[in-house]
Amino acid sequence: MQKTILVVEDEYDLVELLKYNLEKEGFRVNCTSDGSLALAEVRRNPPDLVILDLMLPGIDGLEICRHIRRHDEFAAIPILMLTARSDEADIVVGFEIGADDYVTKPFSMRELIARVRALLRRHEPFTHRGMLIRGQLTIDPAAHMVTVNGHRVDLSALEFRLLHYLASHPAMVFSRDHLLDRVWGNHRSVTSRIVDVYIRRVREKNRT
Repeated sequence: MQKTILVVEDEYDLVELLKYNLEKEGFRVNCTSDGSLALAEVRRNPPDLVILDLMLPGIDGLEICRHIRRHDEFAAIPILMLTARSDEADIVVGFEIGADDYVTKPFSMRELIARVRALLRRHEPFTHRGMLIRGQLTIDPAAHMVTVNGHRVDLSALEFRLLHYLASHPAMVFSRDHLLDRVWGNHRSVTSRIVDVYIRRVREKNRT
């Protein structure tokens, strides 16, 4: 099935470049340069992935990301932030509020497409694996669902992948670099601090 990507970016030339290359790779691409219109598009036609600039007129990319993550029906949509902000502090903030990947401008189109494909693969259900039950925690990979004591916990695609990996290896201790390789994969430009951010987020969600 053809995947739909929503590009939220206000640089016209870059939008055209992204649209051309993504469509050439077989994706359906919708574009907008306005934050409010982007949120309306997510509600009207939820995409399979969002490519999101941070510096936008009106509602900025950070607020768009927060909004998507706050709503259960959209929380699992992968978000790739595409921005000129390259400081580590900006990258950490992006991941803290819910980004699944972070690409800085200028960038390689080939690498961006590889990251898009990697995010979409990680978002696919683990249909070949059974349910995992660890005490009050239940993980259903086929349904991409997590429950704690019978209550559903909504996780992003990357949060789900991290929790599933840790729950699949009980009583084992992993280094941050190991988790980056196993969960984030080869297409990443993040530091080991991001592992701490995501583990903290997963813990907080599982307590609520």
